[in-house]
Amino acid sequence: MRTSQSWDGTTLPAFPQGNAEIVAMRYEFQPGEKLSWHHHDVINFGYVQQGELTIIDINGNVKVVRAGEAVVEMVGTIHHGENNGNETVILIMFYVAAAGMPLSVQHPELPIG
Repeated sequence: MRTSQSWDGTTLPAFPQGNAEIVAMRYEFQPGEKLSWHHHDVINFGYVQQGELTIIDINGNVKVVRAGEAVVEMVGTIHHGENNGNETVILIMFYVAAAGMPLSVQHPELPIG
């Protein structure tokens, strides 16, 4: 994949000022698990190694990412992920940030439906 847009078609922002920091994370989401609402201030992208991840933004737009597919996350848009399948989702994420920036900002005030 080579793109300058997130999955919703929004152009990615400029890199933040400061020393670059690259972070790689491995996540596992069990069947039926729903993440809380959050947004990212940093550019990030990932690869679904196993399962099927459903991403829903605050406006109700939906993106389903299946095993073997990559996704570029939205920056600045509130969203959450769900495992609506029958197997564990294994997601490998890569974040491109300035050193010390948080990878995500949680929104616990927003209930998950």
